Amino acid sequence: MNRLKMDRRWLPLNALRAFEAVAKHGSFTAAANALLISQSALSRHVQGIEKLIGTQLFERRPHALVLTEAGQSLLPAVTRSFDRLEHALDDIGNAGLPARRTLRVHLPPSFASQLAVPILRDFRRDCPELDIDIVSPYGVGSSPNDVDVAVVYSKPTGGDAVSDLLWPIRPTIYCYPDLAKQHAGKDLAAFITANEIVHVRLADLPRYHLWTEFIRQAGIPKTNVERGLVFDTATLAIQYALSGEGLALVDGNLFADEIRDGRLVRPFDASVDDGYGYYLITQPDDLGDAAIVLFRSWLIRRLGAGSAPDVPAVRLVHANG
Repeated sequence: MNRLKMDRRWLPLNALRAFEAVAKHGSFTAAANALLISQSALSRHVQGIEKLIGTQLFERRPHALVLTEAGQSLLPAVTRSFDRLEHALDDIGNAGLPARRTLRVHLPPSFASQLAVPILRDFRRDCPELDIDIVSPYGVGSSPNDVDVAVVYSKPTGGDAVSDLLWPIRPTIYCYPDLAKQHAGKDLAAFITANEIVHVRLADLPRYHLWTEFIRQAGIPKTNVERGLVFDTATLAIQYALSGEGLALVDGNLFADEIRDGRLVRPFDASVDDGYGYYLITQPDDLGDAAIVLFRSWLIRRLGAGSAPDVPAVRLVHANG
């Protein structure tokens, strides 16, 4: 079989714009309206690319349009290429004017709600020429394809992307101070059994993953953790714990203010290590982009590569004294 080699003289730029729009909007109709062309013309563009490369880019279902594996592979390359062209043209057209650039940054929900405000406030003070758009969908693992840089909650992964560990995650039990005092004298197993458990849902992992791992690593036998409330984010789990009820198993680095103010305590210093951490993900091709490199290096300096943010010491409320 002859390998396809594209000649850039014949790159179908209009068709690639059409493909990107359909992928972004998930609809031929919406994409056609956005590009101000007819739906039939848009369809011909997409079909032309599919014929050119010999494979489908979309799976056309009755009520949905889904990217195929080939489409998922092509989309980030198309988006980044058009972004670079747009930025280059902007720079040339705005020569002599103060430079401005917008970066799309993916942040996990709890990371965004607990850390994004102070981080981005300081970044904008240090780098006023850059604007930031935050994308914060729920999920664990790989980042979206349409962002410039991403922080993800994940285990170490392979692949071509550049992955910088910001800090490893060591979830620990946190609760309201009065709750810990009420159960002083109990050991860890009795403390867990006597209280409501608060779970944080992790995409693609079992419903009770964190607590199951915690019990296993702590060597606590016959403790039922398949009970209690389940929240989509650590922030919501902590908000419930702050109401005075429930034991939340979370990364304390995200809740430094609550710990510093004494609104949360850590009754025991046992933690769980399931291999997860916060990683900064950058595409290798983007390491030549000055704006992305600036944000990447700034964030690593701010959080300390491989280390957690500055978290206040936690007064342990040991059950035995």
